Amino acid sequence: MLSYPINLYKKAYSGLSKESWYLSFVMLINRSGTMVVPFLTIYCTQKLNFSIVEAGLIMAIFGLGSVFGAFFGGKFTDKIGFYYLQIGALLSGGLMFFMISFLETFWSLGIGTFILSMCNESFRPANATAIAYYSNETTRTRSNSLNRLAVNLGWSFGGALGGFLASVDYHLLFYVDGFSNILAAVFLIKLLPAVKNSKSKETETHEIQVQSPYQDKIYLAFIVLTILFSSCFFQLFTLQPVFFKTEWKLTEQFIGVLMAMNGLIIVFTEMLLVNNLEGKRSPLYFTGIGVIIAAISYAILIFFPAAAWLAVISIILVTLGEMIAMPFMNTFWMSRSNDRNRGEYAALYTIAWSIAQIIGPIYGSFLIEYGGYKLFWYFIFGICLLTAGGYFYLNNLNRKREFKNVMNIASS
Repeated sequence: MLSYPINLYKKAYSGLSKESWYLSFVMLINRSGTMVVPFLTIYCTQKLNFSIVEAGLIMAIFGLGSVFGAFFGGKFTDKIGFYYLQIGALLSGGLMFFMISFLETFWSLGIGTFILSMCNESFRPANATAIAYYSNETTRTRSNSLNRLAVNLGWSFGGALGGFLASVDYHLLFYVDGFSNILAAVFLIKLLPAVKNSKSKETETHEIQVQSPYQDKIYLAFIVLTILFSSCFFQLFTLQPVFFKTEWKLTEQFIGVLMAMNGLIIVFTEMLLVNNLEGKRSPLYFTGIGVIIAAISYAILIFFPAAAWLAVISIILVTLGEMIAMPFMNTFWMSRSNDRNRGEYAALYTIAWSIAQIIGPIYGSFLIEYGGYKLFWYFIFGICLLTAGGYFYLNNLNRKREFKNVMNIASS
């Protein structure tokens, strides 16, 4: 009986390159210290005495820095390669975490947060390009999932430790986060050789040859939908912890456990789930399904009273939606890029999430301030349903265009 689940795991993890494993290990080290962002709104409101609107603006500034970091990160990835950019982003981000621990006014923290976010987010296009470089068509979705596994295993550890450290001294969160960034850079240098030419090892003849992602209309529609969904999903790490603390009266330690649970579920089940789903339907179809499940998780916060076990159920559902949607979102954008423009495609995808980090806390904090949490969760629920419908529509449109292209090639 034990051999069956073991074989499932072996099948899910087989065939991945050693470089993909090294990248994921580096990500694990980095994300094991990730504990500032999920507690930043609580830190602002509880320790610095910022209003909920000011705390939301700080998170929006973090998102604005992410936009700039992702844009320039994508540009430099295509110019100098993903290797050196990852190292520079990790080192500079680590130093900034130490620095912002000393900033306690709104404007100083806002400026520091902007610079930190810009450094940190420049890492993501380079890292996504590295994943594509060290994988092929048959392993790409699972390579992304392995990277996400590392992110969430680190997140589960960091979230639980962060809850404990926050109860002692919030400044410890910044110190640990900074140290983990620098340690990740050291391991990256030690484990992976320098790569100057980031052209992929294989030429995938079916790739869509679009010179710029800004000319790819289907991809641009996908980006808009991604902004809408991710602005809802980011509430898990920004305003939802404040909701659990102030409205449902949960402790920082329990909130940390909820964050850790999100990561642990992903660690133990996502690779199996992706391995079972991959190739059965299109990436956009699975993305839409995942967003619907996330919407259900938010509905729990609307229609049910405060209870710790309901918070657990809500986190389980949003995690399931995340596991279904996000690996296939990555697969979709990678499938539309090529060696010449992968950095820009990755940058635009990262920018979508960064824009969500800006607008999510802004509209969320204002809805809470002037309409209460119930209005806020109704809005999030509605946006998720609207976005899911958009992904399904885009999936049908994309399939029709692909069929038309195939017929045009056949007729010629």
